[in-house]
Amino acid sequence: MAGCSSSIRISHFSNLLNDTVLLRCTSPNKGSTFAKLQCTNINKKKMQRLVIVNSLNSSGAEPQSNAAAVTTIAEQVDIDFVAKDAKVMEMNYDSVPDSENGGGGNGGNGKFSGGGGGGGGGGGGGGDNSGDDYEEKEFGPLLKFEEVIRETEARGATLPADMLEAAKTVGLRKVLLLRYLELEGSVWPLGFLMRSCGMLRNRMLADPTFLFKIGTEIVIDSCCATFAEVQKRGKDFWAEFELYTADLLVGVVVNVALVGMLAPYARIGQPSSSQGIFGRMMRAYGALPSSVFEAETPGSRFSVNQRIGTYFYKGIMYGFVGFGCGIIGQGIANLIMTAKRSIKKSEDDIPVPPLIKSAALWGIFLAVSSNTRYQIINGLERVVEASPMAKRVPPIALAFTVGVRFANNVYGGMQFVDWARLSGVQ
Repeated sequence: MAGCSSSIRISHFSNLLNDTVLLRCTSPNKGSTFAKLQCTNINKKKMQRLVIVNSLNSSGAEPQSNAAAVTTIAEQVDIDFVAKDAKVMEMNYDSVPDSENGGGGNGGNGKFSGGGGGGGGGGGGGGDNSGDDYEEKEFGPLLKFEEVIRETEARGATLPADMLEAAKTVGLRKVLLLRYLELEGSVWPLGFLMRSCGMLRNRMLADPTFLFKIGTEIVIDSCCATFAEVQKRGKDFWAEFELYTADLLVGVVVNVALVGMLAPYARIGQPSSSQGIFGRMMRAYGALPSSVFEAETPGSRFSVNQRIGTYFYKGIMYGFVGFGCGIIGQGIANLIMTAKRSIKKSEDDIPVPPLIKSAALWGIFLAVSSNTRYQIINGLERVVEASPMAKRVPPIALAFTVGVRFANNVYGGMQFVDWARLSGVQ
């Protein structure tokens, strides 16, 4: 669409009393159009009002004085200069297509041949569309509510309430919708969990390999823990099997938290509009990336400060998880050890580990060591998954996940032993 800029200098029309200024705007596609500007004196001072009468046509003929159905836009400006013999003028301005103007519209960008110059703030209306282009390339077009319903009904499925609300207000990306419909139709229990558990659903929509990563983490950690327990307990392994079981169950909970808390998730709908303390905290949390190196997804843009803040925020969350799991896991172990020793004592019995100190060690270890290591792992996985080779051959990314998480578990286990010995817990 072609248009004329309103950044024409006011000096062209200074000191006009009830006169008309006729502008001719030349469009490369539609020929000449005209805009009639009526200048009306409103007082005795140096103040005039420009009443811009929108009477544009593309026929090449000048507008008639009795033209009907016009739109009037009043614009009051302070004239602090005087021009002599400024009567009716006819000026030629070349109209520049909006694509060249940058979508700036009324702001102007100084491309008019009449030398009107750059009006303030023009030329930037279009903005940088690179983010939108990336989203559409990566996640498909933004579907309207009618399109979402049509696709959902064609699959014989139903959408959760929050996804329906998002479709009505802001729309849904096509890839996310199709991904949900595919996962929702999966066998039990995945299909049921996708319909009933929003936390799992949103993480699966953002990363379809989320469950694979959790499973990989649990299997690797359990195998490494079992090997270490057998080596440590030796012939007493079966006699102390309940201790091993307690450690294993706590380890599963820790692994789910380690992977789940840093996993990217689809942000569906609008953030909470509550003005209370809790509402503001939820909005601040929702604005942070899931991990330091999370890729930007539909509805999410992250600054450097937000990514740095995520590291410390996740460290605090990991600390609470570690302390809580330490209390539960070490508490169960201590109860079993105490009960056994009340029945039969031995000179080879090791001292019962201190509960609070052990839990504090777990909290600090997860907040500092685990947080740092898993942030790096997420960043490395993102780089590999985004590589052209992994996009062509997806098993490459899965194999990398298994390898890097195995190495991380081995190193993390050895590091925890060192921390425990230095702290006097073991």
